[in-house]
Amino acid sequence: MTENQKKVWITGASSGIGKAVAEKFSRENWKVAISARREEILKEMAKDQNIFAFPMDVTDQNKTEETFNKILKEFGNLDLCIFSSGTYERKSEKGLNVNNVKTVMEVNFLGVVSCVKAVQDYFQNKRAGHISIVSSPVGYRGLPKSSGYTASKASLNNFTQGIYFDFKKFNVRVTLISPGFIKTALTDKNEFKMPFLKDTKYAADKIYDGLINKKSFEIIFPPQIAFIYKIFQILPNKVYNFLINKFVNR
Repeated sequence: MTENQKKVWITGASSGIGKAVAEKFSRENWKVAISARREEILKEMAKDQNIFAFPMDVTDQNKTEETFNKILKEFGNLDLCIFSSGTYERKSEKGLNVNNVKTVMEVNFLGVVSCVKAVQDYFQNKRAGHISIVSSPVGYRGLPKSSGYTASKASLNNFTQGIYFDFKKFNVRVTLISPGFIKTALTDKNEFKMPFLKDTKYAADKIYDGLINKKSFEIIFPPQIAFIYKIFQILPNKVYNFLINKFVNR
């Protein structure tokens, strides 16, 4: 480790976007703390000299706080957090399944809230740092057959917007990351053709560039998805409902 090496903590790092982002930051010579439930995968990733494994379950708030304290003790300080843990069960989403909604909200939303809570005092007392949260463009408007997932992402979007103001007065940056369709184990469960599908390397490059080289609140990609969902945001309910019913809800 070099003396001025930057340090990042990434959750949901054992697969998909989180794993690709961890590997990207390592290649850029950051010291990377990775967390997820799958300890064996984390240990394998930690063979990289810049990556260090800190397994945990984001739904366990005590374990989350304990893990963060371990990272601080080993790293000395932290510059950036990327909270990207998430789950998605396509089959359970087809109907209104209360248990599925609870599980998805617990991981996708409350798990992230617990992570932010764990680092809140540290960054606010430091009066510096950066918190980023991986959500999804689907959080902007409701979609059919997605009662838990879109609700969890809508919650994340609003939560992230809210804490942006809470942390800004402490000079702590907050960023919302909204990837479109990225080929991962989660999206492989989809039974429909995903428009503008990209791979995880593309996502990691976009996220790194947005976090390090740009200053906007939201990182949304690819550009086609960004355009479509920005239009969706401003459409009247009558128009939006008509379009979704015609082209999506089949």
